[in-house]
Amino acid sequence: MNSATVRHILDTMEEMFPDAHCELNHENAFELTIAVLLSAQCTDATVNKVTKDLFRKYKTPQDYISVPIEELEQDIRRIGLYRNKAKHIQNLCWMLIEQYDGEVPRSHEELVKLPGVGRKTANVVVSNAFGVPAIAVDTHVERVSKRLGLAGWNDSVLEVEKKLMKKVPREEWTITHHRIIFFGRYHCKAQSPQCEICPLLDVCREGKKRMKTSKVRKNKEQNANSKK
Repeated sequence: MNSATVRHILDTMEEMFPDAHCELNHENAFELTIAVLLSAQCTDATVNKVTKDLFRKYKTPQDYISVPIEELEQDIRRIGLYRNKAKHIQNLCWMLIEQYDGEVPRSHEELVKLPGVGRKTANVVVSNAFGVPAIAVDTHVERVSKRLGLAGWNDSVLEVEKKLMKKVPREEWTITHHRIIFFGRYHCKAQSPQCEICPLLDVCREGKKRMKTSKVRKNKEQNANSKK
């Protein structure tokens, strides 16, 4: 894919979602880390409902480790995999207290050492909390990148990230991450993408295939109806 096509994709997404942003509610790096950890295999909307009360009750790492694990589990039980996530949260908080003076580390290398924090979570935290350019590849970013040809169909999540970092200007990494998520969440959905009204249909491999299939199906239906 040439640079002109990449620019076309980025500019189109900017026109569609000029106000794209992180939709996880948080007030600081610590809350964002907890929210992203909770968001694995769960929607941002559900996480925000849970953290509305959670962040009122727990303000610091010490707060999370001061309650029995069963109590924390109950506080987040609406979240998928809540037992594992409660365990990760308490272990993470212990590590913050013992190794980082209770503060969330600012570097990607240190963040991924924390329990429950993978590469995606670390990228979200450094970019949104500390202003370090990064592209976090979640299911939306992976799906859209592959459909638009920004990455290969068989690329791993890490390979998708590396290809996006190479093709997108560094100063646009963070905002591009948000715009691709909005594009995937509200327009190019997994099961029902809006191909028929998509301004990027001309560069979308998946969209062209879907539209061709849809056209063939309609022609068959029309032919069948004409024979009745």
